[in-house]
Amino acid sequence: MNIIIQNHLDSTYLKTAEQAGISEKETVQQVKNLVQECIDHNFVLAMIRPEYVTIAKQMIAEATSKVVVGTVIGFHEGTKSIQDKLDEAQKAIDDNVDELDYVINYTAFKNGAIDLVKDEVYKGTKLGLDNNKKVKWIIEIAALTDKQIADISALIRDVVEANFDKEKYADVFVKSSTGFYKTTDNKPVGATFKGMKIIKENSGALSIKAAGGVRNYEDAVKMIKLGVSRIGTSSAKKIADGKTSEEEY
Repeated sequence: MNIIIQNHLDSTYLKTAEQAGISEKETVQQVKNLVQECIDHNFVLAMIRPEYVTIAKQMIAEATSKVVVGTVIGFHEGTKSIQDKLDEAQKAIDDNVDELDYVINYTAFKNGAIDLVKDEVYKGTKLGLDNNKKVKWIIEIAALTDKQIADISALIRDVVEANFDKEKYADVFVKSSTGFYKTTDNKPVGATFKGMKIIKENSGALSIKAAGGVRNYEDAVKMIKLGVSRIGTSSAKKIADGKTSEEEY
């Protein structure tokens, strides 16, 4: 397998100013630095919060770059109402975002509200695909058991297969993590090989994205060989350069 690692890297910055302990002005600069790095190194995508989509799109247009822009919806707990998520996604679409990464309501799923989650996946996916956007569903594997990872991946697969054309399946992803979930006992908060294997086995023809936890080139290659299409990381350049990152995401 001839792997061009840049073709799989979604370079990511999702901290608020408060979370990072910096000013809003400094946060905007962090976003601009990330977008510029994506342009300079031909990473697939810049993954940022919704309020920065317009800035990113402008920079990319001025550079006549092929980098695309993704944003997160319902981030990071996933418990916003379906309508709130749709409104947030529509605003991002209006701002010309390329990809929508919804945090699925995994809490509702764990509590047995399966119909609500199915409705959310259908409506969120339809809004994205109807507007020619790629759609990702973040399932937060650190909050789930292995069986729950399998079941929620299969739920997403089944909703997509029942409602959308086959040629659109690859434009819908099951994505592992937000990177913001808090675990105990130093358990991983992001993608693991075991978790991604379970997702792969239960997501059918959908694409899959490993987010967080991939910190070096070797692990990135292993993930790709496992069937992962995209890798979300705050350390894209280090991975591309063959170095190891100490970052959690």
